[in-house]
Amino acid sequence: MSSIRRISCCAVGAAILACGLANVARGQDAPAQRPNSGMQHYSPNGPAEKRDPNKRSVTESGFVDSGPIIFQDVTKAAGLSNWKSVMGAADKRLIIDTNGSGVGLIDYDNDGWLDIYLVNGSTFNALDGKEDSPHAALFHNNHDGTFTDVAAKAGVTNDRWGFGVAIADYDNDGWPDILVTNWGKNRLYHNNHDGTFTDLAEKAGVALDNWSAGGTWGDYDGDGRLDLFISGYVHFDRNNLPYEKTKATGFSYCEFRGEPVMCGPMNLEGEPDHLFHNNGDGTFADVSVKAGVADTLNKYYGLTPVFVDVNNDGKPDLVVANDSTLSYLYLNRGDGTFEDASYTSGFGLNADGREVAAMGIAVGDYMNNGRLDFAVSDFEDESKLLFRNEGNSGFNEVSMQSGIGKISLPFLGWGDGFLDFDNDGWLDLMFVNGHIYPAADRLDWGSSYAQKVLLFHNDHNGKFTAAPAVKGTGLADVVSSRGVAFGDLFNDGKIDAIINQIDGPPVLLKNVNPDQHHWVELKLVGGPKSPRDAVGATVCLNANGIRQRQDVISGGSYVSSNDLRPHFGLGDSSDAGSLEIHWPSGIKESIKLSAVDRIYTITEGKGITSSMCAGKPCANPASATSGSKP
Repeated sequence: MSSIRRISCCAVGAAILACGLANVARGQDAPAQRPNSGMQHYSPNGPAEKRDPNKRSVTESGFVDSGPIIFQDVTKAAGLSNWKSVMGAADKRLIIDTNGSGVGLIDYDNDGWLDIYLVNGSTFNALDGKEDSPHAALFHNNHDGTFTDVAAKAGVTNDRWGFGVAIADYDNDGWPDILVTNWGKNRLYHNNHDGTFTDLAEKAGVALDNWSAGGTWGDYDGDGRLDLFISGYVHFDRNNLPYEKTKATGFSYCEFRGEPVMCGPMNLEGEPDHLFHNNGDGTFADVSVKAGVADTLNKYYGLTPVFVDVNNDGKPDLVVANDSTLSYLYLNRGDGTFEDASYTSGFGLNADGREVAAMGIAVGDYMNNGRLDFAVSDFEDESKLLFRNEGNSGFNEVSMQSGIGKISLPFLGWGDGFLDFDNDGWLDLMFVNGHIYPAADRLDWGSSYAQKVLLFHNDHNGKFTAAPAVKGTGLADVVSSRGVAFGDLFNDGKIDAIINQIDGPPVLLKNVNPDQHHWVELKLVGGPKSPRDAVGATVCLNANGIRQRQDVISGGSYVSSNDLRPHFGLGDSSDAGSLEIHWPSGIKESIKLSAVDRIYTITEGKGITSSMCAGKPCANPASATSGSKP
């Protein structure tokens, strides 16, 4: 019998790799298969149920006839349904065909309403000029629940094979810009302030080449300018395609549960990561090696990176979700370098001490204790991970204890996010899902290619309860999800979700939860020594007897970019509470909010400078403010 070993589960292939050509020659017997990503997950709580009572896969069923309606699918009504993602060949025989793309939320015209940028993939024929290239979409928000695609007019169609997006104002001119990561050269779309963009990636020095997966912006050195981290995924050679039994895959034969499938990344060469320092003149310098985050030795398969202050020292740290390998947690030393705390912090591996297929990263303080926690999406037959921040840069993986573990086992997760969908002041958690092997619909794997969304309600005690999926509502959608971004798209104080579906139209889930809870939302504007869009700011709100934390983050979910505006649910409280803002410059500012159900614009050192009520300027934006620098 030929020796076999497992390709660690990955965003593109939790396959069994039969290495017979190499191992049989040495006369080795087949080792026992160990439970791991892509295999059945063994835990004290037992395996997940794979089918419902009607013998349907649980990933596409389990809907209820009645219950609270939380999200409605308004894709068609919003005018988004005519755009379609295209990602390689339909047979999904290559790793590049399977990953899908991200989505970014951006107010590109500064009208106070979020617009939507959807990254698109491509095909070999399109790249060769044999067919029209798939185009990215920039959907302008019309303020009436509908959107219009203006990507061609704006110059952001990106006729390359796209994957990730990160939104930020990198040159501090007050207008958000768009980074798009590609297989091939990246794009850095600079906002021209007139509804158009210019690609300056080559001039800026961030174009790179080959396969960049995700990006995140953050001011790691505290000079007031946003720097850029780009994760490298697989070195993908068009002239040496990684089909099975070829040189590119080490002449490997790959299968999943007995089915021949595309080979995952574990036997392919990876791409290094890149940290670019913002020079302040429109250009960037690659400081990856000096900073200690280049990953040139391991070349792990980087997917979603996030700059965020993990240990509350006022400096942005760096988290990288790596596919099928150890994930990275780099702590910012404050001297231009980072300490690799991936192992020592407990973040790099799951609760069993194993590597996972980390695709998406959600960041949020779900315990309301002032410490940031992480949720990480993973492959089928693996619980999706929940890392509880224990302080002192230490994490405990608590997916099973929290209630999300066993339920999430059958799903193949991608984008994820913490969001307070019912505005009760406690962060809930969503995962969007979809398989990578079309054979899931043909074979009895107990899963499906398209899968439903998982939404978990925060029970306020460290545990979560799965929200029911009512038939005919958004949570009952069965789609092939990849990237997802979260934000208040309708300026009504409720957090919505926009999903970039692979090989299909996007899915816009409008939050229609019937709660009447109050809320506040903040647009932060940094001062002269902070990034203009305040990326890296930390905000704490004391209201309704609890203290909530939100951070301004560019990047996250699965290679996507969420609403930059911190959002706080207030429950039934009519007192908007008091803010404590830690600006990236080091200034700490305290602000008493005057009223609930408003979107406040707060400028560093000036307090509240404007506010919106029901999508329009409020009559009275007054507030009491005080500022201090620690």
